[in-house]
Amino acid sequence: MAQKTALIVYAHQSPASFNAAARDAAVEALTGQGYKVLVSDLYAMNFKASATAEDIKGDLKNAEHFVYNEEMLVAWQDSRLSDDITEEQQKVKQADLVIFQFPLYWFSVPAIMKGWIDRVLIQGFAFSMQRMYDNGMFQEKKAMLSFTTGATESMFQPDGIHGDINVALWPLQNGVLHFCGFQVLTPQIFWCPAFSPPPVRTAMLDAWRERLSGLMVEKPLSFAPTEFFDLSFQGGFRLRPEVKEQFASQPYGITTAQHLGKPLPPNNQMKAKQMDS
Repeated sequence: MAQKTALIVYAHQSPASFNAAARDAAVEALTGQGYKVLVSDLYAMNFKASATAEDIKGDLKNAEHFVYNEEMLVAWQDSRLSDDITEEQQKVKQADLVIFQFPLYWFSVPAIMKGWIDRVLIQGFAFSMQRMYDNGMFQEKKAMLSFTTGATESMFQPDGIHGDINVALWPLQNGVLHFCGFQVLTPQIFWCPAFSPPPVRTAMLDAWRERLSGLMVEKPLSFAPTEFFDLSFQGGFRLRPEVKEQFASQPYGITTAQHLGKPLPPNNQMKAKQMDS
């Protein structure tokens, strides 16, 4: 069998952090399984977060009205992207598995990682209007979020002060990873390690190592397949009438966001489950 490659996109400023320990555990475990492991340490690389015209070599298509998405598509087609972006895209192309390791900032990724998403996962390379979601560019690849929180797990329950963690995860897991076609694995969440005693922190890392041993055979999360939708501007890219009718008698919505005005399906973004169809 060909050697598999894992890419860890890592964002933390301190080598003494729990995130660094989680990254190191993943590198060790995956290397031990025979993986080639690549790490993009974004702070150490001083990776540029802002998406600007500096990301393009040569002339712009329309310098009077700079539209990043359109200009980057042309630059990607002409092999005129900046070297740092090209290097990261080469890593993604090699990877069978991409792990994003980070501390949760404002219910999302740190700015430097958002910059990686904005600048690396561009139109043409990571998606197109014809190739997105389950027909996406990266449908043969797996991806997952692995992150620490400052809050306890109870604070992210449906009745917790921060609200349902499934809702918070939807933009990243569906809007970024699934949109690009990745098979999205269940997130690895390290709840509140900064306020956990050493034995608990050790147990968290041990559980992560154990999970990594079987990561690539895990079933991915379920999302609404594109065939459920009328993929035309006339149809508004909305659920087909027969699909709505099919789910009318179900107690829950289809996903966290395609909820159809019903209660959200429990743990839709936290646990892999075959969707009823």
